[in-house]
Amino acid sequence: MKLNNLAVLAAISLLTVSAPAFADGNAFTPLNFDDTAYNSTSTAAKSTTKTVSSVSDTAAVSDDSVVNGNIQNAILQLDNAQTDIKNDLLNYKTKYQNIDNQYKLIKNERSMLKKQIRSIERRSKNIDRAKDKLRKNMV
Repeated sequence: MKLNNLAVLAAISLLTVSAPAFADGNAFTPLNFDDTAYNSTSTAAKSTTKTVSSVSDTAAVSDDSVVNGNIQNAILQLDNAQTDIKNDLLNYKTKYQNIDNQYKLIKNERSMLKKQIRSIERRSKNIDRAKDKLRKNMV
């Protein structure tokens, strides 16, 4: 009972302490959220950034082609790695299949030998019984 009261007290205190962190209602801020949208000076800042960005557009295009080339290279490397992994998987599957076939063969051979041993033991017991019966009849 005391443990339950202690747990409830701890939960209430945790909620009370953490409530100010979520007071503004924005527990998560997205990456494209513009903090300057609430300021009146944001329009001036936007106009200056547009003129600077138009000058650097040609540099951005060449950077994009380098980035695209790097991405394509990375994709090719991943494809090669995936092919290597698939080849390894195929090798292990064939190895497993060979061992599994050997296991099944040995298991079948073991069961056949067990049956032969049982039949030979039965024959031996039958011969012992026959000898005992003959000995009893002789006396």
